[in-house]
This record gives sequence, structure tokens and C-alpha cells, in this order.
Amino acid sequence: MTLRIFAVGAIAAVTLCTVVTAEEQSAPAAKNARILLVPRKMISGDRTTLAVLDTNGRLTPGVTIAFSNGDHVTTNATGRGLFVAPLTPGVLYATIQGRPGRVQTLVIAAPANASTPSVVQAPHFASLSDRFELQGHGFCGEADKNVVQVNGESALVMASSSESMTILPPEDLQPGPADVTVACNKGAASAARLIFLSLSLQADTSPMQPGQKRTLSVRIEGTRDKVTLEARNLAPEIAELAGGNPAKAISSGGAENVASFPLTGKQHGNVLVSIRLMPWAIRNKT
Repeated sequence: MTLRIFAVGAIAAVTLCTVVTAEEQSAPAAKNARILLVPRKMISGDRTTLAVLDTNGRLTPGVTIAFSNGDHVTTNATGRGLFVAPLTPGVLYATIQGRPGRVQTLVIAAPANASTPSVVQAPHFASLSDRFELQGHGFCGEADKNVVQVNGESALVMASSSESMTILPPEDLQPGPADVTVACNKGAASAARLIFLSLSLQADTSPMQPGQKRTLSVRIEGTRDKVTLEARNLAPEIAELAGGNPAKAISSGGAENVASFPLTGKQHGNVLVSIRLMPWAIRNKT
């Protein structure tokens, strides 16, 4: 049985996986692009960065993104694409060319005065191996011009606009509370405090059999609070995921903080399930 705890699409056998930058190994094929990261909000006429990931969670170069206003952008060698937000405010849709599905974002009018970086919304919990989002004002639309640190360690900005950014935590970060600071270029920094969680999978790895019942258990470290996880069944012909597809589960809380997802086999084969922390239990900054 092949299982995946879903960080941003990395497939592995019973392991927790993370995003891999294009420079860390040979560039993935553009045809395998599956996940599009676009800032939730952007200012009209501003430079903005998006990112594309393949089925294994790798930032993917050479992928063309089509926008509902007729614009296009192709990801560069880093798997990200820099573009100028439309001048007309309103809802904008982005699609990986040749793939179904679309991502929605909102284009808003430019404010009267430029603002320094300010984090307005941050998730209460974030996964050590997954992206997380910050909403606010005054960020850099060019991802690499942002300086983001988690407990003093540099984090990768995957997608960004002046109003929103998507960040990958540092590799060596430990579970528990952490301070996240955000600055644009050498400007003043804004801070948020998040609780980062480690997710580890406990499961039988043998092939599934018809009628067989099995439970995927995910252990959460970093908090004793109950958290919500979402599972997506990527091989529904092999097994049925209880609770629908996707299915949600609330962890037990406490010292042994575990969430469970029951499965029932439909035919012999490998199960493929993606599991991720639900990110938008948000906390507004005051």
C-alpha cells in the first residue's frame, strides 16, 4: 500500500514529505504539474508571484498558467512565475494550461498610501512539512524580495502579492510555537506566532484486499489541542474512504493526539490517500 501524508503533493511510502525546490534535484516535467499556488488577494497593477508543484510536490518550471482575463505566465527555473496583476479589480481565475480545475483570486484597487508589512491573519496551526499562508499588507509581490524567518531561520516564499503570501517552513524546525517575521526588502518587519505541528503516519503497508477494513492513523506532535485533518482518496477504485471523499477527522487531543481515517478495500491494490492539516483555523492579529 502506498500512502501519502500530503504536504503539497509529495508521494512516498509511509513517510511525511515536503516541497522540493527545482534546484535540489533534476527539474520535474511540466506535464506532471498538478498544484497551482496563487495569492488569495492581489492589488491591481502590482507585481505578483505564483508557484506550480508536480505530483511529487516539486516546484515545476516551464508550466504555462492561463488567466481568465486572457493573460498567461510560464514558471521559471525555480518553479515560480512573476506577473503583473490585472488593472481591473474583480475576481480572477488561474488554470494550469491543459489541466482541469481553476484557482480563484481577488484583484483589489490600489490603496491611497503604501504600507509597511503587516500580518493581519495567520493560521493558528501549521504543518512542519506543508505550506502555510499569511494575509496582510505591504508584502513584496516578488517572492524573493520578502525576508521571512521562523524562529530566526529563513523560510521559502513560494507565492506572494502585497496582500498575501504562501510560505514553506524551514527544514529543521521543531514542533511547537514559533515566531514568524515578515519584511519586504530591508524594511520594517511584522510578526506572527504560529504553532507548528509534526504529522506522522501509522498504517499497514501491505496491499489492500477486497472487503478488508483498515485504519490510517495520524499522530500529531506540537499540541495537545484537537486539530482537523482532511484526507483525499486518490485511488477510489482500490478502497473506499469512510466519510466521503474528501473526508475530515478531528484528532483526539491530549498527550497521544491521533486522528483516524477508516478504509474499506474494494479490490486488490495499492491505496493512495493524501492527508493534510486544515490550514484556515485562523487568528486575526490585533
